[in-house]
Amino acid sequence: MIETIATTPYDDQKPGTSGLRKKVPHFQQPNYAANFIQSIFDALPLDGGETLVIGGDGRYYNREVILMAIRMAAGNGYGRVVVGKDGILSTPAASNLIRKRGASGGIILSASHNPGGAKGDFGIKYNGSNGGPAPESVTARIFEKSKSIQRYRVWTSTAPDISKLGETTLGDMVVEVIDPVADYAELMESLFDFAKIRDLIASGFRLRFDAMHAVTGPYATEILERRLGAPQGSVVNNVPKEDFGGGHPDPNAVHAAELISHLMANDGPDFGAASDGDGDRNLIVGKGVVVSPSDSLAVLAANAPLAPAYAGGLAGIARSMPTSQAADRVAQKRKIGIYETPTGWKFFGNLLDAGKVTICGEESAGTGSDHVREKDGVWAVLLWLNILAERRESVQDILDKHWAEFGRNFYQRHDYEEIDAKAANGLMESLRDRLASMAGQRFGTLVVSEADDFSYKDPIDGSVSTSQGVRIIFSGGSRIVYRLSGTGTAGATLRVYIERFESDPSKHALPPEEALKELIATADVIGEIKKRTGRSEPDVVT
Repeated sequence: MIETIATTPYDDQKPGTSGLRKKVPHFQQPNYAANFIQSIFDALPLDGGETLVIGGDGRYYNREVILMAIRMAAGNGYGRVVVGKDGILSTPAASNLIRKRGASGGIILSASHNPGGAKGDFGIKYNGSNGGPAPESVTARIFEKSKSIQRYRVWTSTAPDISKLGETTLGDMVVEVIDPVADYAELMESLFDFAKIRDLIASGFRLRFDAMHAVTGPYATEILERRLGAPQGSVVNNVPKEDFGGGHPDPNAVHAAELISHLMANDGPDFGAASDGDGDRNLIVGKGVVVSPSDSLAVLAANAPLAPAYAGGLAGIARSMPTSQAADRVAQKRKIGIYETPTGWKFFGNLLDAGKVTICGEESAGTGSDHVREKDGVWAVLLWLNILAERRESVQDILDKHWAEFGRNFYQRHDYEEIDAKAANGLMESLRDRLASMAGQRFGTLVVSEADDFSYKDPIDGSVSTSQGVRIIFSGGSRIVYRLSGTGTAGATLRVYIERFESDPSKHALPPEEALKELIATADVIGEIKKRTGRSEPDVVT
């Protein structure tokens, strides 16, 4: 039986770049999660009988909202819900399931790389029938519906037990609980040369994968240990926990410091990797070297044809605007298309669907390809392993040879987290006010050649996105980018991206902080960061 429950709207349910994210107590307000889920359904052209995929990263409050979402799907006329056992489903695995099952879409419960727990972060996002994040036109409709919602519909019976595999019914709707790993592992095996990777590992090659007590633990254990033969224990922190074991599931130099220390040791493994809360981000570490996400994208793009799925070459490469231009140099040399989009994986969706690009990446540790419509941490790790198995060189050797061929883009991202939102917005407004007069200004040896606020016109559907980040570009190609992140839940996060190209191989071994020293100082001067935020240094440097 369907019950219609009266509710009142909240005024703060505007989705960001990756759905709606708030603190857990905020989501626990009466009807807050139900309002947003109903707003998703109300914004969609549902005819009845559709299939919906539901899953999440296992963080605190996931199970409760998944059970509510199942009942609401039945109340809104869906014919089938496919849900991961215990509600577990990585974001790329959910994307694959949507595509494989021909589902109308999916609800993914995650706050990605943000911390979990009873007072941590929580999130809900909707992915469309192509498996990718809903485009801005859809998220705008969801927000409009959320502002005027008066009721939500729910099946009165309790949801089936999602800890047991198999099919049950809720009214006329089938609830199918699946192994969350099986379909994804099968997809990975179709993309890469598992036999060659097994041979590499059998030869004595050692690896360490840190799942950070997040969703990729079961995926990495099944693929790396059971299917590829890595010794048991190669995957650490592999049990998903509601609070991520008290850690912060963001695979960067700060939160994955333990993994990095293992790879820096003389007797450490040959290869290390980590993934985030929902499995869509990755960190790659070689013996003695941390690979920046921008360099990883460029290396993967240059070497992808070594893997079976990409042996025919790439259609093109896409990167988010703040990501370093290292991938551009690969595209230019390989004579394939290069596309620069705003931050947010949803902007890659149209390019992938149109066959314009094969590989995409963001500097925020996200890389992926046309196999799904999400970034994919485990996929990136397996492509690296396939490349290593083919080349039989170290990660450092591969980087050195890549820079010798394409040049090196020295690059850092500086994050100023949980700063006062008013101060952050004032900083950005001041930058925008000064853009018109910026060209020609000199800062030390740096001369501004152009400055703008990045806007993007989608080459497929013609949609326009404005105010996507302030770019200061200097003569010679160095640049500084300023933007506010849309993935946090408290205050504002200012991100400053700093980049300089170096063609001289004799200078490629410079530490990034030394190569970027003048640009880093100039970023504070132009952005007035210390003056406006009171912060003398970033919280995180990647």
